[in-house]
Amino acid sequence: MSREAWVLVVLAAVLAAAMLAGAVLLAVRVVRTRRMLGALGAGGKVAFYGALIYTILPVDLLPDPIYLDDMGVLAGALFYLGRLVAKHRAEQRAAGESPVATLPPGGAPRR
Repeated sequence: MSREAWVLVVLAAVLAAAMLAGAVLLAVRVVRTRRMLGALGAGGKVAFYGALIYTILPVDLLPDPIYLDDMGVLAGALFYLGRLVAKHRAEQRAAGESPVATLPPGGAPRR
């Protein structure tokens, strides 16, 4: 193999590892929102479980070494869940209740 081919192989491996790391980080953030699912209603549950199932199943829009579609689905679910959490917090504040099991402003709980 020529030197240029090795450089391309190493670059592709680094890029694949970076995409995998990004997908794993997004999946962890989505999983951390699990404790709020009861308060977020059916839409939150569908977004949560749908994103995780899509990420885990081998059937994808793009082949598995390319995690861009998985990252997009996870990011979309995280965005949607964050909006539901913000709406839930606003409703609790309007009702004068103390927030129970709330998430920080970033959308995912910190441990």
